[in-house]
This record gives sequence, C-alpha cells and structure tokens, in this order.
Amino acid sequence: MITGGLFAFATSFDEVVVVLFMGGLEQRTLPRQMWSGIREEINPTILAVATLLIIFAVLLLFTVEWLRARTAKQLQPQ
Repeated sequence: MITGGLFAFATSFDEVVVVLFMGGLEQRTLPRQMWSGIREEINPTILAVATLLIIFAVLLLFTVEWLRARTAKQLQPQ
C-alpha cells in the first residue's frame, strides 16, 4: 500500500505539470486548483478533497482484495 501511495503521489504531480504547461489560464482542473491553493493559501477544501481521494483509493483497494479472496474461496475444491 505504501508503494501504491507513493506511485499515486508521484503521478499526481505529473498531472499538475502537464496542466501548468498545456492549459490556459481559464482552465481550472483539480490538480491546478490544488496547486494554486497550496501556493496562495491553505484552504480546507483542498484538504477535504485530498482526504476523499485517499479514502476512495483505500476503499477501492479493500474492495478488490475482498473480491479476490471471495473468488479464491469459491474456486477451492471442497
């Protein structure tokens, strides 16, 4: 999980770089909004969005693991 978290963290910064170089000033994507929010002021909305993204990722990982274990249990010969 730590490796996955680090990989997701590194990938999210790549999205910010792409948006900063290719997007116009009028485009306000989530990575760009979070970047400008961190640079200009600490906004509780950014913290809330980041927390929700982390919770969503963890729930998705647990769901996949639960489905994998359930499938493996059903495939075992009785």
